[in-house]
Amino acid sequence: MKPDGTTPPGVPVRRRPVARALRAGLAALLAALVAASLAPAAHAAAAPGRTAAAERDLPGNKPNRTGGTDYYIDATNGRDDAAGTSRKTAWRSLAKVNATTFGPGDRILLKAGEQWHDEQLWPKGSGSANRPITISAYGDARARLPYIATNGKVPNPFRADGTKNPDTVGLTGAIVLRNQQYFEIDHVELSNDDDFATDITTGTYVRDGISVSINADLLEPGADSVMDHFRVSDVYVHDLDGPSTWQKIHYGGVNFQVFGSKSYKEYGTGGHHFKDVRIENNTFKKVELHAVQFAFNWFAADGQDAGEYDDSGKFHEGWEQLWVRTRDLYSRDVSISHNYAESIGQGAFQFANSKNLISEYNEVNGFLQRYDAVSCGLYLWAGADSVMQYNEVYGGPDNEFDGTPWDLEYTNFNVTYQFNYSHDNAAGWMAYMGNSSNSVARYNLSVNDNGVLVKNMLSTNYSPTYFVNNTFVYDGADLDTFHDETFLSTVYFLNNIFYNTSKTDATPWYRRTGALRQAVFSNNDYYEASGTHSPQEPADRRGLRVDPKFAGDPAEYVTGAGVKNIRKAAAHFRLRNDSPLIDAGRYNPHLGTEDFLGTHIYYGDAPDIGMAESRKGRKVTNPVDDDPIEEETGDDRVNLALGKPVTASSTHPGANGTLVAKNLTDGDPATRWAAADDASYPVTLDVDFGADTTFDEVYLDEYTDSGTNPRVRSYELQRWDAGTGAWVTFARGSDGIGHDASVTGFGDVTTSRLRVSLTDRLPGEVYSPTLTEVAAYRTGG
Repeated sequence: MKPDGTTPPGVPVRRRPVARALRAGLAALLAALVAASLAPAAHAAAAPGRTAAAERDLPGNKPNRTGGTDYYIDATNGRDDAAGTSRKTAWRSLAKVNATTFGPGDRILLKAGEQWHDEQLWPKGSGSANRPITISAYGDARARLPYIATNGKVPNPFRADGTKNPDTVGLTGAIVLRNQQYFEIDHVELSNDDDFATDITTGTYVRDGISVSINADLLEPGADSVMDHFRVSDVYVHDLDGPSTWQKIHYGGVNFQVFGSKSYKEYGTGGHHFKDVRIENNTFKKVELHAVQFAFNWFAADGQDAGEYDDSGKFHEGWEQLWVRTRDLYSRDVSISHNYAESIGQGAFQFANSKNLISEYNEVNGFLQRYDAVSCGLYLWAGADSVMQYNEVYGGPDNEFDGTPWDLEYTNFNVTYQFNYSHDNAAGWMAYMGNSSNSVARYNLSVNDNGVLVKNMLSTNYSPTYFVNNTFVYDGADLDTFHDETFLSTVYFLNNIFYNTSKTDATPWYRRTGALRQAVFSNNDYYEASGTHSPQEPADRRGLRVDPKFAGDPAEYVTGAGVKNIRKAAAHFRLRNDSPLIDAGRYNPHLGTEDFLGTHIYYGDAPDIGMAESRKGRKVTNPVDDDPIEEETGDDRVNLALGKPVTASSTHPGANGTLVAKNLTDGDPATRWAAADDASYPVTLDVDFGADTTFDEVYLDEYTDSGTNPRVRSYELQRWDAGTGAWVTFARGSDGIGHDASVTGFGDVTTSRLRVSLTDRLPGEVYSPTLTEVAAYRTGG
């Protein structure tokens, strides 16, 4: 292995056997990874704080081609009373820089090998289009990068009473920019901790490496509120400390935030965002909370009062930040690539409130290391039209909540995860929340992510989600479950490989009854090394149960190659030419146009199963989906109650009036009815068929999510007797309803009206019933 952690051609890469006891051995794993120098080449070719290659010159040694003035800073030989415009007349302190307003094209050049302790760099002014202000280095390229060790000497962003201080939020970085734009920062080393050996666990400490903020309250009326053009590259940030509790404020290695002390409703639509941002080729080690972070931080933007209803009646709490979309506050045109993050306190790469964002070739070696709360390795939330690809994440924690490398988060629109490699993450593979549209996860590779493969699902979505052509290799004896909650709206799983290496335990597919009821599985391969399949395994009439015949041994998967070689790592799991999975998949437009290895989709009679397409057969240049899975139905019986009027004795007044009884017969399992909190029993639901109708089965379904359990204990089914003008009971239940309750055995019932009478709730349940569907069928002829 070369010093930069990569492997010369023809030399086998370092491999790691599948570990069933990953949780117990995680610390040893991370130690081994660090010892093997697994950072990408761009970050490990030189000692920390050195340039990426000794032979590469520093930018400050080259002429200024933007027409501005160069200012030099030398911590040893400089003088603040000097002109600062040459190496011989360099300034000494960052305070001198902070007292200067710079103009377009100016460069602030820090001398390599020098250090500035207990100081913060906050130059004033902004650049302009094609003439940014630059913060960079000059001098000996072999020396340590110029090092700003702020040592925690930053303002506190909180008042004494714990509320955010609008004057000091955003001023917590070793380098600070506030309401400034057109800046480029490169070739500097930063830290911001007063005691590297001791972790802060309490208090209100907030410390950043580079803090870039928009403070809406400090902008003059009519001022530009879109901050344009930022470049952060070849920066080394380490040792940023802060408490391991959520303070409702973000901090990290590179941190972009928008602040405002008032409700978001008091600010205008549009504006208040960043544009044209590139964060590339940086190294982050032992930082809190994040390596790179984008987010809004309006002071009064979470909770019920800050929530809003969308056009469909779906409610979003304030922290879900639908208002970023409805008010067009997205940051946009953001690229975050080729960064290395190691030992990150919370989520390493947290992106939010952005559109047209691409995150690629980022590597995470350990996240959620010192933060006992929800977060993930690399993810976007409340974003749109964005792609996460060619990223590698490993060393995640064993976390009951999130803790996964990836996350299809709340309020995402048109977000795709593709060509990513995750391994050895104890919490699982993908968190999956809801309230999103057109989410796609395709051609990803997951090895030994032994927690929950698709984790959570706390709300319905606007449109189906697609998990297609992913390859999952896991240990069923160490896997918690494939899914831990309940899919609340349609999810498609197509052409995936589920490869269980356990010789003793079959795949545990769910922990909640009815968890997969909204999931559609087609053309997947279910391989159990033990030869025994779980009775929980989902129905898949086109599925296979065969050995995929990977090109490499699954127990010797590739680690340590770095993201520059991520396709080499993935190629270990391509299919051999004799694999039964070749041409065994089905085409769907959500497959995209190429696989993990860059191969066109598809060759032969059909796409292959898994994350790599073989080149066997004729190339299908313009694939057409002539067998849409979306048009398949699991139940082709006629629902006699579909579209019929429903009258409820009680209806909940919340959710903007959307929890109405007509949702019970609309055929959409994502909608629901709920009774008012003070409803009295029995709660009745009357379906009016409009004419005498004969049925012999009634289908009932309760709504549940992570915070909503089944609530009905007992019920009666009644028919309207027109002759006597009374309701007649023909079936009863006393053991609850739950999901997918089909009530039969009462023979043929003919009536013009059906009543579902909910007579009691389950012990311990406080709230009233909520159901998604009432259906009636005639199955006997």
